[in-house]
Formats: sequence, C-alpha cells, structure tokens
Amino acid sequence: MPTPDAIQLARRHGVDLVEVAPNANPPVCRIIDYGKYRYELSKKEKEAKKHQHSNKVKEIQLRPSIDPHDFTIKLNHAIDFLCEDMKVKISLRFRGREMAHKEFGFQTVERFLKECEGFGTADAPPKLVGRGLGVMIQPLPKTKRKPNPRGKVNIEETEAAHTKHESKDEQHDEDGATPENPDKVKIKGKKKDDGDFQNNPFDKLDESDVKN
Repeated sequence: MPTPDAIQLARRHGVDLVEVAPNANPPVCRIIDYGKYRYELSKKEKEAKKHQHSNKVKEIQLRPSIDPHDFTIKLNHAIDFLCEDMKVKISLRFRGREMAHKEFGFQTVERFLKECEGFGTADAPPKLVGRGLGVMIQPLPKTKRKPNPRGKVNIEETEAAHTKHESKDEQHDEDGATPENPDKVKIKGKKKDDGDFQNNPFDKLDESDVKN
C-alpha cells in the first residue's frame, strides 16, 4: 500500500502508522495504537532484564575481622542480589599474619552463609586458594525463597552502593598490607595546620643540635 494511503487509513481508524521493521526490504509498517505499542515494548525490555540478572555474578568481599556494621551492609547487598536471581561470590582475603588464624576467616564466611539461608545456597563448602577464601552462592527458586526483608529495592541503587562500599574496602587494603609485603602497614600521620606532623619526635630538637 502506498504510504499516503496507509496514513489516511490509520487516521480514519484513530490509530497510528508505525514503522516496525525499518531494515526490511521494503520496510514494514503497522497500523496500531502507538501508546499501547510502547507499553508492550517496555514490558518486553523488563522481562529481558530479569533474565539478564540471572546470568550476573556479584562479588562480596569480606575480612576475617570485619566490623559488625559492615557485615550487615554486605549481607543486605547479597540478599538483594539473590532476590534478583543473581549469583553471589563470597571472597575473603587473608593479609599478613592472619594466615596463622585461618579459622576466623572460615567462621566469618560460615556465618555469612548461614545468614543467607532462605535466599540462596552454596555450591560447595568454602575453599581456600592461596591467601583467598571463596564460595559461590546460587539463588533459590522463587517458590522456595524467602521474600526480601527490605521489601522491593532498587537494584541499580544497590549495585551503586555496593560498588562504593567495595571501593572503600580496596582503599583500606592499600593502606594496610600488600601481597609483596604482607606485614607492611602504612601509618598515616595527622598533620597540623602548619604542615608539620603531630607527635613528631624531631619537633623538640633545636636547629643548632642537628647542624654539623
């Protein structure tokens, strides 16, 4: 049908002429309600995003001596991800002499897994590889999974908060031990307003005492 005739036909029926396959030869158009068409497209996009979540893996980093508040924040993030059908990988890294007390790391991971019961289940027991301890949590089916205690959450905001929290943890790692020097710990001095360090033992020395 010629395009002008199709436009006239759409106007007579009070609907729209919409090009649905612009790459076809010739291009394909449909006489439909454009508002309804957009609504159906948005529903399909949401369904596609839900299936994409099931393929995602989110990593949660723990410490053997993690603060209770940080533990709760990371637990909430993990539950949010599991309730969105995402897999969650738990990673715990030992630094320096923490390797001498690996039982504390295992206890932390086991406690985390216990708190996640009802939302996901571990593929296998926590496994120690080098200085790292890891385990993967699979989300339970929706029919067997508990509802999210925080209700319906915005998963994008959760991901942003999780990324920010993980970045802060990485900064803390940089201030502490490193794989090359596990026992090395940086000590940050608090500066005075005049640029000198507080509690500097050299402040009490007279300039004449240090001259040759």
